[in-house]
Amino acid sequence: MAPFTLFISFLLTNLAVLHSAEEERIHTRCSRYYFCNDVIGNISFPFKKREHPQCGLYSVDCSERPRIQFIEGGYWHEIESFSQSNKIISINDKELQQRLEKDSCDDESFEYLSLPDPSPISNVSVTSTLTLFKCSNPLSVPDLEFCCSSASHTYYYTSPNYIPRASPPCTVVLLPLLPGWNPLNQHHSTLTVNFTVQVTVSRKCSKCYDRGGMCLAHEREFNCSVALKGDQISILKLGLGAVAGVVALAVISCLIFWKKKKRQDHLNVEAFLRNYWPLHVKRYSYSDVRKMTNSFKKKLGQGGYGGVYKGELKDGRLVAVKVLNRSKGNGEEFMNEVAAISRTSHVNIVSLLGFCFEGSKRALIYEFMPNGSLEKFIFDANNPRKDHNLGWEALEQISLGIARGLEYLHRGCNTRILHFDIKPHNILLDENFLPKISDFGLAKICDRKESIVSMLYARGTAGYIAPEVFCRNFGGVSHKSDVYSYGMMLSEMAGGRRNINVEVEDTSEIYFPHWIYNRLEMDQELGLQSIMNEEDKVRARKLIIVSLWCIQTDPSNRPAIREVIEMLEGSVESLQMPPKPYLSSPPKSPVVVLDSSTTLVSI
Repeated sequence: MAPFTLFISFLLTNLAVLHSAEEERIHTRCSRYYFCNDVIGNISFPFKKREHPQCGLYSVDCSERPRIQFIEGGYWHEIESFSQSNKIISINDKELQQRLEKDSCDDESFEYLSLPDPSPISNVSVTSTLTLFKCSNPLSVPDLEFCCSSASHTYYYTSPNYIPRASPPCTVVLLPLLPGWNPLNQHHSTLTVNFTVQVTVSRKCSKCYDRGGMCLAHEREFNCSVALKGDQISILKLGLGAVAGVVALAVISCLIFWKKKKRQDHLNVEAFLRNYWPLHVKRYSYSDVRKMTNSFKKKLGQGGYGGVYKGELKDGRLVAVKVLNRSKGNGEEFMNEVAAISRTSHVNIVSLLGFCFEGSKRALIYEFMPNGSLEKFIFDANNPRKDHNLGWEALEQISLGIARGLEYLHRGCNTRILHFDIKPHNILLDENFLPKISDFGLAKICDRKESIVSMLYARGTAGYIAPEVFCRNFGGVSHKSDVYSYGMMLSEMAGGRRNINVEVEDTSEIYFPHWIYNRLEMDQELGLQSIMNEEDKVRARKLIIVSLWCIQTDPSNRPAIREVIEMLEGSVESLQMPPKPYLSSPPKSPVVVLDSSTTLVSI
């Protein structure tokens, strides 16, 4: 065993040397100073150019209009002046000023203007701040004064240095104020987009960076870690290949690598949470999750990601707890959903209230939607109860709400978010049947200027995936891919059935869009259920025509989601018939039903 032990020691020693060499090489790539532009001059840690995400804490855009991000992935503030020596930045954001003047109580404006909470790593401070409590419902809490109301939230405030006796069930928003402010009801006259911030970094973090490390914070505790890089993994694989004949050594080496990778995955997710997680969202332990779900007693649904369970927070609010499968070991599903949902705040997007990340235990805690998913209300074959019929006016309003939510994802965020899994199962309905888009596990975040998106593999649910997503011959993947999925869903909403149904007697009815197009083309009765009067007929015709425009095979023939909203809000007389989609109805034999929400069609 002596030679074997010696070889193991030799291998581990060399890996340590390689790791140290790689660490030094990573650090060398991060220069001590970067020239930004003539306005900013040189920048260094904790600031970084947006092109070098691993080299600092705060991204700076060095274009002709210099800007800075205080929250990773958040709003870009316009820089008026910049002092690297004492880390003081003057902000003068004219664009945000115009937004506030237009609407003095706007959720997005407040989100953009809000400052990050202090952490063990760094702090962004201003001379004077206003603390607002952002509440979903009106409250009557001592020490809180009414501030204003937006379309979705009510805001309250206290004096700048006063802490209320009881913490309200709301999120906290910290906003910069004009110096010398006294509590007044008219808060908007005291908010400012022209303010000065000072950035301070902990000594531990500075020393960590000097060693080539990454600053992390877990439950208010500081941690320094150097990320495992792709080159190291390649070197390790080559080393294992050289000793492939020694089976025992290979097994031991793989176990060592697996443990390191699991630990690194954990550190990667922690680093990701530090950069992307909204600080006002609470972190729960796994025991907390078990308590709030009563040991996962009531299951609301199941998907490829895992299960969803009904729960209740300590303040009495009902929640839906999405527990991710252990198979998603590298945290991709978890991080993907966080990256997308942390950028959103819209009445038609489901709200995230908390999360759990504890070893392999991962869960996302969302607001509870009493009426569940849209799926159960539109497929009569699965749910024949009469009270599941929504009516055409409700279907029209739901389709508009979903379109507005998609329009916000495509155009309303700082970065464009493509959902890639729009389907009835992922549309949730609140107590007033207001639709909310959920499940961002397959979403992709891209620059708003980016028209065509690169993808390594197809993503989505069969039956709703745009042709270009699984075959590039149809065109480039873009926001129009979400429009296609929306159109397929809208077609099912109008038809009250799945688009592909192999159980129908007439084979011409297997593919609903093809069948309904022929009826429209020949000016025949639509033959749909629940049409009670002329108004229903008009609404049904509008939904069908819009859906047919959305599912055009060529992406360039589809409308953008903004145009879809205009079509739905306009009159049916103004709508032209779209070209007939040239992918005709599939034959009955090659259709394979995978499960209740997934259908694979051979075309």
